[in-house]
Amino acid sequence: MGKHLVIDPITRIEGHLRIEAILDEDNTIIDAYSSSTMWRGIEIIMKGRDPRDVPLLAMRICGVCTGTHYYTSTQTVEHALGIIPPKNARLVRNLIQGSLYIHDHVVHFYHLHALDWVDVVSALKADPKKATQEAKKWTDLLTDPLTGERIQPWNAGEGTYIQVQERLKKFVKAGRLGPFANAYWGNKSYKLTPEQNLVAVSHYLDALDIQREMSKLMAIFGGKSPHPQSLVVGGVTCVQDIQNPSRLGQFGDILRKSREFIYRAYLPDLLMAGAVYADEALKGIGRGLGNYMAYGDFRMDDNEWYKGSLLFPQGLVLNMDLNTVYDLDPSKITEDVTHSWYEYSVNQPLHPYEGETKPKYTGFKEDGTLNPEGKYSWIKSPIYDDKRVEVGPLSRMVVGYARGDERIRHYVDWLLKSGNLPVEVLFSTVGRTAGRAIETALMVDVMIEWLNELSKNVMSGDLSTWTEFDFNRLTKNKELKGFGLTEAPRGALGHWIKIKDGKVENYQAVVPSTWNGAPRDYKNRMGAYEASLIGTKLSNPDQPLEILRTIHSFDPCIACAVHVIDVKGKELGVYKVEPVGGFCNV
Repeated sequence: MGKHLVIDPITRIEGHLRIEAILDEDNTIIDAYSSSTMWRGIEIIMKGRDPRDVPLLAMRICGVCTGTHYYTSTQTVEHALGIIPPKNARLVRNLIQGSLYIHDHVVHFYHLHALDWVDVVSALKADPKKATQEAKKWTDLLTDPLTGERIQPWNAGEGTYIQVQERLKKFVKAGRLGPFANAYWGNKSYKLTPEQNLVAVSHYLDALDIQREMSKLMAIFGGKSPHPQSLVVGGVTCVQDIQNPSRLGQFGDILRKSREFIYRAYLPDLLMAGAVYADEALKGIGRGLGNYMAYGDFRMDDNEWYKGSLLFPQGLVLNMDLNTVYDLDPSKITEDVTHSWYEYSVNQPLHPYEGETKPKYTGFKEDGTLNPEGKYSWIKSPIYDDKRVEVGPLSRMVVGYARGDERIRHYVDWLLKSGNLPVEVLFSTVGRTAGRAIETALMVDVMIEWLNELSKNVMSGDLSTWTEFDFNRLTKNKELKGFGLTEAPRGALGHWIKIKDGKVENYQAVVPSTWNGAPRDYKNRMGAYEASLIGTKLSNPDQPLEILRTIHSFDPCIACAVHVIDVKGKELGVYKVEPVGGFCNV
């Protein structure tokens, strides 16, 4: 008889996630369950609000992708009211959203996911001279996809690596490994050489500094980061920022510095890990559902968002078939609660327009494990056209590649050919991580284009940032519906709103980690996390590194709870805050 593993909580993610896995006698996973152990009920908070206030609340769904929820919610209200923002607003929103992408992806690769591949303690055994040669080996495989120039290693040198080792030695000697503590150092699943580990650890430390600079990008046009403040229904408010050449120049300087790190550190490190773990990628370890969906995002023209050209195309690829792409139909999106701690007034999956948020907590089994026969997660189970799908950077690259999108194909082929890898490696844990890196390179380059376009437009005298509208005329005595479909860094994000006589009647959000981290549905079909673990063999069940590696490849972001419940389902406290006039300084 195999083992029943419980990993709770999964660390190095946002929020609370529990994974349970059943192993056979060979330590191979034969069943798995994904459970969010906290509740997000912000949809209830939205009811009765002025729709123009909703985006500022919606961004609080998450403490990471704040700008994306802000942007998506704003777009949702605009769709309901029939408002199209002007060109400058489109470009500013693209730049704010793109800033989140490159910052989020770099932080994920190094600070959330790298320790699944990199044995930090092994770096102490490395030869710094050989590590310098190792760093150059991987950049030698890369040429700049825009200029064709050879790429040079980032901060590579014998002296640099000696200093990194000295820092690590002090941590180990003092017994304070800090962020590197409590890991599974020495696990057989680690495959990088000591020199490769040293290069990666060095870039891990460098990324701590560069991500701080990247976070400033959102603040330049958004007002602050996280939780930017410059988006409003109809456009943006940062008029003075886009008129100020120094602000545009500051954004450009940070963007170019970010590009240097992405191309000279992030991408070579990805190639290095990809080559070492290529056998797992070719075997499809971590593949999961094999169905990929993208809502599409980043408006490339000034048409209505759902009808215009998008940087990331919409679509659906099923069974890893890159020869066929199905068009997206938002009416085919539903959510099921058969195995979720909610209840519906009807016994069937519901479209978000009709969605209900009624918690029904049934708890765990007596032995403290999940109850897979009943309800076992606070995440609902999204379904598209009666299919379970995966969303995220890999899905965007797969759908774009299958669509024949020229830009996406160029970047995918460029990186895979640099590593002498076939496109099939994308359908794996390694491929999911590679898809995110490819997207980061593409994004930082297109952001430079958007910045130049914004600067040129402003210089021509176009300072428009907002489309005027009469809210009362549009909403009085009317029932309106609207939705926003975007791509958060972690995948397809949708918001849906119903407005009645100027107030929110219903609001639903289906976030990327709802699609990926969901439990089984009414047909007992697995969610993406669960399916991706099946067939994975653990080298040491007491150190489930392989489970963490695959789950982290999705970059889970389990949204923040707003309701506290004890293990028996008893409410512990209710807090009501009445808004008053004036300002409160905390």
